[in-house]
Amino acid sequence: MIPLDPVPCPIDHLPGRGAPGDVAIADRAGEMDFAGLEQAVGALAGWLAAQGLRAGDRVASWLPKTRTACLLPLAAPRAGLVHVPINPLLKRGQVAHILSDSGATLLITQAARAGTLLPEDVPTSCRQVMEGDVTGGDVMPPSAADPQDLAAILYTSGSTGQPKGVMLSHANLWLGAISVAHYLKLTPADRTLCVLPFSFDYGQNQLFSTWAAGGRVIPLDYLTPRDVIKAVDRFGANTLAGVPPLWSQLIEADWPAETAIRLKRLTNSGGALTVRMVRALRLRFPAADLYPMYGITEAFRSTYLDPALVDAHPESMGRAVPFAEVMAVRPDGTRAGPGEPGELVHAGPLVSMGYWQDAARTETRYRPAPPYFASGGIAVYSGDQVIEGEDGLFRFVGRQDEMIKSAGNRISPTEIEEAVLAGGEVAEAVAIGVADDRLGQVILVVAKAHGDAVIAEQALRDRLRRDLPSFMQPARYDWRDTLPRNANGKLDRAALKAGVTA
Repeated sequence: MIPLDPVPCPIDHLPGRGAPGDVAIADRAGEMDFAGLEQAVGALAGWLAAQGLRAGDRVASWLPKTRTACLLPLAAPRAGLVHVPINPLLKRGQVAHILSDSGATLLITQAARAGTLLPEDVPTSCRQVMEGDVTGGDVMPPSAADPQDLAAILYTSGSTGQPKGVMLSHANLWLGAISVAHYLKLTPADRTLCVLPFSFDYGQNQLFSTWAAGGRVIPLDYLTPRDVIKAVDRFGANTLAGVPPLWSQLIEADWPAETAIRLKRLTNSGGALTVRMVRALRLRFPAADLYPMYGITEAFRSTYLDPALVDAHPESMGRAVPFAEVMAVRPDGTRAGPGEPGELVHAGPLVSMGYWQDAARTETRYRPAPPYFASGGIAVYSGDQVIEGEDGLFRFVGRQDEMIKSAGNRISPTEIEEAVLAGGEVAEAVAIGVADDRLGQVILVVAKAHGDAVIAEQALRDRLRRDLPSFMQPARYDWRDTLPRNANGKLDRAALKAGVTA
């Protein structure tokens, strides 16, 4: 277990945590040791520094899990820039928003992806560079950045409108890596199969926490569960991070016993594991410790459940991770008592810097910690209702907002509604998350069609398959002649949700 050190460093110092000869990355291209990782990060940072960018400029990347995608989260901050990773599953509309909102001056991508963008999707101030044209520059040494400097902006969906950018400092990223590496008991002998997108804080931390412990990462873009099984076998992976839908697929897959036994550590976030799923994972991967976790991008990771407690408390979120102070808080700001629901409030150095260029929303979500918090400072008010038991374990109750959480993704209902209405097939629409055993929630759209509903639905499905990523596709439609309104004349979301989920 690596020691807990509360003193943060610049995030680009991570390659120095591994022994020079130990493998840092293993993939189809071969292996790279930590000395090679340090050299490659420095060379990429040198190339970025030679591009005529100013300190603090945003560099966006829209890439699969290539070597460049692995290096950029460290190289951009080393060059004094801010990294903006874009989920490779997103389509042109979401990419255009992120490029515009972040003010990115450089986009590193691939020709096939760039070919899906229209000229107006990329701001004139943003230069596109194909990954193949990114070459090494003069090797830059580790930076002397202030740990409180901005290092990355990760875009996550809000309850209304387009994705919002969460600002993360060097300290946020560094301490998140140390925290996770510590409680997962990662060592240089560990091999982490990285299947989650690096645009997610959970996915990016696969890299950082493993490297913090001196272990190796195995980046994988998978299409089927069989791809995961093959990678575990080929690379000897023993650590795997996932979300509930992935676990459902892997549980049902045909695992050779000698491959399943390789996995020693499974971590889950992005949705709660059901009791049935916990038991199934235990049977499928008998040698693996299971770590259920809860987190929000605004504060990275809040809680984890010790593997020794999972069988007795499979429904629990666990206790606070290192460097986090977490409590359930009543609406009046006082601390909720044991067994009493309250809003999960998170304080401490993992709390991010707020939302990019959105002071109003930042002030709403980021507020002074209640006086009984030892951490003091600014806390994140999660919007999630939890209960802390007499045993100190937290349990999730429900969400205060209308966010849809499907397959580990937080999805804005407003963004879905805007996409549904954009083509003219529909007169009115409301997107609602409804419970689903496999995905946590699926998207239901209640709508009023222009003309025949059958024709409208077919046209709508065809268009949205082009415009939205797979995880944002509505699962079904409920067609109505009229949609209810409240006293203010607005569509009555509460009535619709109660009607379809009753």
